[in-house]
Amino acid sequence: MVDFSFTEEQELFRKSLREWTQRSLPLERIREIDRKGEIPKEIVKEMADIGLLIMTAPEEHGGVGADWVTTCIAAEELGYADISIGIPVLFLVEASWGYVVDKYCTPKIREEVIKKAIQGEAFIGIASTESGGGSDVASFKTTARKEGNEWVLNGEKIYISGTEEARKWGGGFFVIARTSPAPPGAAHKGMTAFYVPANADGVEISKRFEEMGRMAISTGAILMQDVKVPEENVIGEVDKGFYLTMEGFDCARVLIGATCLGAAQRALEIGIDYIKQRKAFGRAIGKFEGIQFELADNWAMLQALRSLVYRTAWMMDVRHKQGKFSALEVAKYISACKLLVPMFTFEVFKHVMLWMGAYGYTKECPLEMGLRGVMSYCIGAEGTANIQRIIIGRELLGKEFIPYK
Repeated sequence: MVDFSFTEEQELFRKSLREWTQRSLPLERIREIDRKGEIPKEIVKEMADIGLLIMTAPEEHGGVGADWVTTCIAAEELGYADISIGIPVLFLVEASWGYVVDKYCTPKIREEVIKKAIQGEAFIGIASTESGGGSDVASFKTTARKEGNEWVLNGEKIYISGTEEARKWGGGFFVIARTSPAPPGAAHKGMTAFYVPANADGVEISKRFEEMGRMAISTGAILMQDVKVPEENVIGEVDKGFYLTMEGFDCARVLIGATCLGAAQRALEIGIDYIKQRKAFGRAIGKFEGIQFELADNWAMLQALRSLVYRTAWMMDVRHKQGKFSALEVAKYISACKLLVPMFTFEVFKHVMLWMGAYGYTKECPLEMGLRGVMSYCIGAEGTANIQRIIIGRELLGKEFIPYK
């Protein structure tokens, strides 16, 4: 039997989270947060109090041990509440990359950093992108060499979310660096993951970039010059950090899909309210087929993509609990989520704004926040659309069909 229902606990979780977002994150406050460019610390504390921060960490590590379906519910509800995508970025970065750090880090890092991040007293982010490569992780230039009981890192990471948050709150980043020469034809080997504190000697955080959207969370660059970290800061095994990076991307991509589902749902609801009230030529514009058919198409596609996202999250949970699916099989579906949902959500915002005419082009209309925010996921945060196509094509045709090999 196929059962598409959520558990009673998951339904109650969604209901309670919706109630919290309605109280604490009304659209008027989201607009204020987007304008000021900073998530209020009391919101972060409330998120911690209700178990949202790194909710994927097991209970024995201080988290709530949420599965991926439940975590997607949280991402969808946060996307529905904060259509600017700022607060959802904070949530999903920590739920995915905080999860990977917690899963593979040493007890010392878990005790000193992860537990603080779960309590909202530190930030855990991902620092992978470099100026010469974003999705091409294997070509990164950042290096780490062993000196006694320490590793010395040199390199630069750019377009990193949460740089100011990590500097102000404490915490740091999952950093991937080359530790051994890559064997011929295997550029992804010889890379190691490290936890690098934002306040470590030799770490320089650049001035905040002025992005067009998701204004509530900072984006910057990290320069590392002879940054020394102890052996305890190695995440996982030496020379096998590439695989942990791919695991983090997979976790983040499905949560991006869920976030965008929530934002698209909210945009459609705002649009429905508008076209039922706005009149032209003596009738509500929702009666015109040009608008009504577009609404119907958007709604139908939203239901299809919601099924894709939650089926993918279910596959992740089944793989974790039962080992039923291979990592590559699940990755194919994860890439489908990242490929389709952000661009669809961008189109939904665009359609609704066009229904609204001149009003849709003003700052009074909340949808412009969503258009700006969702664009970051269309452009490439956590992997470009073409990278997702390459992953899907690789699994359908075989590795020999990877275009860059």
